[in-house]
Amino acid sequence: MFAVHLFSFFFTKLQENPTKKVDRFLHAMRLHDDQLKAIAARFEAEMKKGLSSDSNVTASVKMLPTHVRSTPDGTEKGEFLALDLGGSKFKVLQVKVREDEGIKRGVQMKEKTYPIPNELLRGKGTELFDHVSESLKDFLVEENIHQGNKQPLAFTFSFPCEHSALDKAILLDWSKNFRARGLLGKDVVQTLKESIERTEGMDVEVMAMVNDSVATMMTCGFDDQRCEVGLIVGTGTNACYMEELRHIDLVEGDEGRMCVNTEWAAFGDDGALDNYITEFDRDIDAASNNQGKHIFEKMISGMYQGELVRLVVLKMAKLGLLFDGNVSNSLRTKGSVTSEHVAEMQKYKTGLEKTKDILTWLGLSPSDEDCVAVQHVSTIVSFRSSNLVAAGLSAILTRIKTNRKLKELKITVGVDGTVYKTHPQYSKRLRKVLGRLIPECEVRFCLSDSGSSKGAALVTAVAQRLASRRQQVDETLLPFRLSQEQLMQVKARMRAGLEAGLKATGPSTIKMLPSFVCGKPDGTEHGKYLSLDLGGTNFRALLVDFKKGSNPNSRLNHKLYTLPPDIMQGSGDELFDYLAQCISDFLDYMGMKNAKLPAGFTFSFPCEQTAINTGTLLNWTKGFKVSNCEGHDVVSLLNEAVERRNEFDMEIVAVVNDTVGTMMDCASEDPLCEIGLIAGTGTNVCYMEELKNIEKYKDDIEKAAGEEMTPEGQEDRGDDGTEDECLKLETEMSKMCVNTEWGGLGDDGSLDNIITPYDTVVDQTSLNPGKQRFEKLTSGMYLGEIVRHVLLVLTRGGLLFKGHFTDALKTPGLFQTEYLSKIESDRLALLQVRCVLQQLGLDSSCDDSVIVKEVCGVVSQRAAQLCGAGLAAVVDKIRENRRLDHLNITVGVDGGLYKLHPHFAQVLQETTQAMAPQCSVTFLPSEEGSGKGAALITAVAKKKQDKPWFT
Repeated sequence: MFAVHLFSFFFTKLQENPTKKVDRFLHAMRLHDDQLKAIAARFEAEMKKGLSSDSNVTASVKMLPTHVRSTPDGTEKGEFLALDLGGSKFKVLQVKVREDEGIKRGVQMKEKTYPIPNELLRGKGTELFDHVSESLKDFLVEENIHQGNKQPLAFTFSFPCEHSALDKAILLDWSKNFRARGLLGKDVVQTLKESIERTEGMDVEVMAMVNDSVATMMTCGFDDQRCEVGLIVGTGTNACYMEELRHIDLVEGDEGRMCVNTEWAAFGDDGALDNYITEFDRDIDAASNNQGKHIFEKMISGMYQGELVRLVVLKMAKLGLLFDGNVSNSLRTKGSVTSEHVAEMQKYKTGLEKTKDILTWLGLSPSDEDCVAVQHVSTIVSFRSSNLVAAGLSAILTRIKTNRKLKELKITVGVDGTVYKTHPQYSKRLRKVLGRLIPECEVRFCLSDSGSSKGAALVTAVAQRLASRRQQVDETLLPFRLSQEQLMQVKARMRAGLEAGLKATGPSTIKMLPSFVCGKPDGTEHGKYLSLDLGGTNFRALLVDFKKGSNPNSRLNHKLYTLPPDIMQGSGDELFDYLAQCISDFLDYMGMKNAKLPAGFTFSFPCEQTAINTGTLLNWTKGFKVSNCEGHDVVSLLNEAVERRNEFDMEIVAVVNDTVGTMMDCASEDPLCEIGLIAGTGTNVCYMEELKNIEKYKDDIEKAAGEEMTPEGQEDRGDDGTEDECLKLETEMSKMCVNTEWGGLGDDGSLDNIITPYDTVVDQTSLNPGKQRFEKLTSGMYLGEIVRHVLLVLTRGGLLFKGHFTDALKTPGLFQTEYLSKIESDRLALLQVRCVLQQLGLDSSCDDSVIVKEVCGVVSQRAAQLCGAGLAAVVDKIRENRRLDHLNITVGVDGGLYKLHPHFAQVLQETTQAMAPQCSVTFLPSEEGSGKGAALITAVAKKKQDKPWFT
């Protein structure tokens, strides 16, 4: 009875639709989307392992760096030889790459194909390369290629290699029936060079070696600059893509991109694909020359597709599901069904007829149903291949999209290989499945029309273009890269300027202006003070309330007012009337219009002071050009404006520079703080100098000090503690804070040896040509403009933006210093740098972005180094003033360049330490800025008014 049922079952199966019969038999090969997504996820995990130096050894997907750093941009040119070795035949070519629009795609090629005898595939490696070299010489003679100049040669070598440079590649493994001895672990480029030398009579230089997938990407990239992925689906299979350099642990550097050869053929060698491997795949692997290796390739590539079809058909025949159970000797013979047969079977209209011819040729007598079934077997095998390729590609494209933080990705995949080109429906199926797996990616497939040979030549052409551009960029930026000797000269000139500025006679570009601030906060300051801050494009009004108590603190309220450009370029009355209006608004805002508050006025421009509450403006800086102010007391100008407004009353107790205010703010936290530094829109330094050294203002200082030391004042103290208090007063009055106004260094030509042509242009187009030369090299107001002029020159030379100018690049002041901070941020990927540039109307490539970032880096680094050299001169002077072998000191710092730029502070600190090794310098950022410092100075000054003997 069981036999009857069994016969009935098989009879039913034999009579069913032949395609359904095959579907049931090969259900394990029919992968649905969820399975493909799972495979893609595993592949992406292997990519991450391969990129990491910690896990690369155990990764099945090796992710080999190729040292190809850029795809073609269309400007490549030159004549190159090319060798293409990867199958049973190899090609020798001459490739001419030109900018001539009249030649199709700018490339002309001559080529010749040479066979490789079977014995060389498994013979000595040196004999294989000698054969290649002799064929190369034959080609040169046949094409009459002159040997007058050394011929650059590009080498396509389609086997797994580990690159340490573009022209250095260690062979890791053979594939595709190659088993030449003695080459594993050897540099194949060096082997080729040695063979060329043995052959003699050729003047050839091997410039680059690439994988066929890389060469395919480069070939297609010449016509489509979105092409950043290369795919081979032929005898073998592989993929490459442009990876962010910062993710490739095996290569130094983190700027730009590099093509990574995934060597995805080995995916699954660690068991990752065991759930998807069929018995036929295991049979293929067991019979291969590399058992247990290249599992992914054995499920995909043309070398194995025919054999997979043969094994399936053979088993179905043995089970009686095909050919009435008859099996021919040819069907039992390994290799009798080829990838070409599989492609023929799937052809539209003629596929069934071709299937019948092939089966008949194999010694079988197929029925029409047999032909339909076998054709369907070949379709399932090739569809599985395209589905697996889609899974691998989706992982690569997802990684690219994630790297670049894009919601949608538009990209081109360059493709080569006989399977992709010749198998009907293969490309269509691949695109369809890929679209389902990653619907957020718009993918174009570009078929390589000239194979990988043209691509290898383009790799060399790109390498030459990049090398030439690198040299020109280096030459352009060289003047910004200061040597230790140059920085020591700047330090020496700064020191000489400091000393000259203190003397009573003789010129000095560094003004060294006394601030009449002699004491620092002692924590007893209390009360409410108004603080006014003018130093850039904003005016800030503050109310600072210092609290008494065991833990003194302060409460601060403020309001910011933007200065209109016409006010910054208008008359003095207009400026100070505007300031009075802002103060009135602020007092209304705080509900203190009727209170007469002591005020400190931070005025961040060079002023000559004869007392703490007077300041004569010497000259405007930082873009200000207000008339009728220079040579006038700014305190009087503000008081007059307040009187004209007649709405409130105010007592300006102290006028200070922002550096002084910053120093005082930080000194309230750190008693060692005796230097104030501003590194922002402008730059300046102040420090506590010995009174005896301030020669040119000696009379004014002695007069101010005398008022503190009157006999009447001494009598007022009484007898108790008089000696101690006098000693304290003498100690404190022995120093005074000096506002160096160091921005003027170089106005006498002393910095001409480091000033570049770009600095000269920026100076000449400024509001104060020839003035503030040091500030124009170091401050935020000018760095962006310096960068813009460098970019203009690089673009004019065709080294950036393909030589295309934009209105943004031509517009003075549009490239602001804040863009330097953004572009140089370590947190920003290059694609985000490109977004910053696009906001300025600059459409940049990845290579452009790398260069722009480098330009920003050298300009800002020079600024920080110059500030460091200048500061080293200041701290060494303080140390020598005090006759110390070693000085511990703190610098209070404020300014957006110091606080916001990602590298400025570190470079400044390192330079200062290197150039003043006998000083330990601590940098303390000011939390409240010079506004609070001015309030503290006012509080200290008020205490002096209340107790003249106490500073």
